[in-house]
Amino acid sequence: MLWHTGKSSRRAVRIVPSRVRDRSACRDRRRTGPAPGLRVPPLALAVLLGSVAVTVSPGWARDAAVAPKPADAPSPAEGPQALIASLRSRILAAHSATFALESWCADYKLAGDPHLVAERVPVADKPLTAAQRARLGIGPDEPVRYRRVRLACGDRVLSEADNWYVPARLTPEMNATLDTTRTPFGRVVRPLAPVRSTVEVRAPVRSAVPGPDDPLFEIDAVLSTGAGQPFCEVVETYLGGALPQASR
Repeated sequence: MLWHTGKSSRRAVRIVPSRVRDRSACRDRRRTGPAPGLRVPPLALAVLLGSVAVTVSPGWARDAAVAPKPADAPSPAEGPQALIASLRSRILAAHSATFALESWCADYKLAGDPHLVAERVPVADKPLTAAQRARLGIGPDEPVRYRRVRLACGDRVLSEADNWYVPARLTPEMNATLDTTRTPFGRVVRPLAPVRSTVEVRAPVRSAVPGPDDPLFEIDAVLSTGAGQPFCEVVETYLGGALPQASR
């Protein structure tokens, strides 16, 4: 393999008969060293020798650079306000609150198993407002299902959520899973490649050291399919149970 060094090719290459070249190759190398025109850059030589593994994966590199890392997150010793701000930023940057919370739970080791469970709360149906129907792009007669859940990681309740979704925009299997299991909504609708759009963020007055059931902040968001069709609106209240130092 030849890397061109910018020198004249007349100086870099000698043309000799192959048999003569073969017999004299070793003798020439011992006497004069490498040919002046065949200079191998160090990185290329390392790759050829197998000492450097080169992987081209721009998408992976971009995701790794953007994804939150435990080393970038504040430690519990920095206090609740820094943790609350970090959690809020993580949720707002994510397209799935479910997976953002599971990542948070794993990073801070809030439970042995960081996967969330959606605990249904039996409450009366809460109708959508006209503004919510407009955001979902549905008329006044379009059927909508409502559910209230508490998302738990181990014995900690991290958030409560009011969820309105359009069943006609989900698959029958998704609707059945939501009706009969405790699988979080974000995990159920993952095949839709949801995109999350924030409607509003609210910060209630909170104590200096929030308890496990104290509200930290609220987020109102709309979920749309990867093709841009809205199918759900959710109002989430994040609780002090998400903070590592919150007493149980």
